[in-house]
Amino acid sequence: MSAQTDTLPPAFPAPPLNDNDADRLRIVPVRRTGQWAAAGAVLALSALALNSVIRNDAFQWDVVGDYFMTTAVLRGLWLTLWLTALVMVLGFALGTLLAVLRLSANRVLQAVGWGYVWLFRSTPILVQLLFWFNIGALYPEILGVRTVNLLGPVTVAVIGLTLHEAAYAAEVVRGGILSVERGQLEAAQSLGLGPWRRLRRIVLPQAMRSIVPPAGNMLIGTLKGTSIVSIIAVQDLLYSVQLVYHRTYQVIPLLLVATLWYVVVTSLLGIGQHYVERHYARGTADAR
Repeated sequence: MSAQTDTLPPAFPAPPLNDNDADRLRIVPVRRTGQWAAAGAVLALSALALNSVIRNDAFQWDVVGDYFMTTAVLRGLWLTLWLTALVMVLGFALGTLLAVLRLSANRVLQAVGWGYVWLFRSTPILVQLLFWFNIGALYPEILGVRTVNLLGPVTVAVIGLTLHEAAYAAEVVRGGILSVERGQLEAAQSLGLGPWRRLRRIVLPQAMRSIVPPAGNMLIGTLKGTSIVSIIAVQDLLYSVQLVYHRTYQVIPLLLVATLWYVVVTSLLGIGQHYVERHYARGTADAR
């Protein structure tokens, strides 16, 4: 065996490639002709659409510029912003409580949390607002207080939107809590931390990574969803421009004013959401 091995010819290194061989072996990238053609077609169609919007006199861009920063529009924008902020804070406060109820070991508390979420997710927000707006017809008196005209349009909007958003916030928070590893809870429990401290110091900080993205989407959705309160005469951004075009009959440019403001605010909220997500994703592969 060894004799055969000794008779094998020695291994020689491969000869170096010359310039002609290197040219033949050069790696050529894949030609993506179809993708470039599709991209060019999309850019051409986008340019045509943008040109038609800019040059179409029916949009009346001069009227849009005249009303974009008027006092009535800015007042409606301010009401939309603080209504959105208040509803999100109250909705997530109530939603967190409902999420804790749903995760409770007590069957009664679980049923209460589940029933609330089921009811308010099953009925349209417009129906809920109209019910609250007509609460006097359902209950003329509550604890000796007449309810007719007791709740103003803004109060009805806050109550209706908060109760509606709380049902969705409860599921967002519950999903975030369930994303925390069970071992974290067991470790906190072994350290003698009570349920409230475990939730506040251990669970929620880790759950925020899963809570923030859907919560940001809820915030943007709530901002746009506040436009529905115009049905009960709350002077938000949409209702403010409606008051103007009912008087001037310039429907399209006034609707564009509201649209542009919604685009501006939602874009800013999207940028803020990105940085908040990156903050809570520190130390993970998603932090970028």
